Amino acid sequence: MLPKTMPKLIGSRVTRREFRAADASFVQSVSEDPLIPLITTVPASGTVEHALAYIARQHDRLRTGAGYSFAIVENHSAQPVGQIGLWLSGIKEGRASTGYWISPRFRRRGLVGAALQVLSDWALSLEEVERLELHVEPWNEGSWRAAEACGFEREGLLRSWRQVGTERRDMFMYTRLRRR
Repeated sequence: MLPKTMPKLIGSRVTRREFRAADASFVQSVSEDPLIPLITTVPASGTVEHALAYIARQHDRLRTGAGYSFAIVENHSAQPVGQIGLWLSGIKEGRASTGYWISPRFRRRGLVGAALQVLSDWALSLEEVERLELHVEPWNEGSWRAAEACGFEREGLLRSWRQVGTERRDMFMYTRLRRR
């Protein structure tokens, strides 16, 4: 059964937990990244008010049935490093999707893979989820290598799949299926 409250998913390197008001300064710190505000709802403004509104939207995702939005927190420092979600728009067909971002200063440390592995294992343990999908831009080799290391398989290229800023972008479609 899908949990009605936000679970806390603890792995060996990172913990996935709900966002807290104290994470506002972290959200503000990624507002100037050239990509994160384009592909997420992280505000580009960088104000504390907008960061707190972002955190409130993450809490609303569970309440509205959209899914689960987790802060990724590095275990040894207890510092937030990114966000990962489990999105449920296709759950009636047994499909869920995931997506994530990592602060530029924490990239290339294997944290996405650590977060994705535990989230994926948890998602596919839920009786409603048969198929977990992930979209990755072809240029983002670090992201698709992390997905492959976590058991995702590339199914193909979705041409002009998503609007990113002012242009349409291709995406690789990755999936991980529940093992029977």
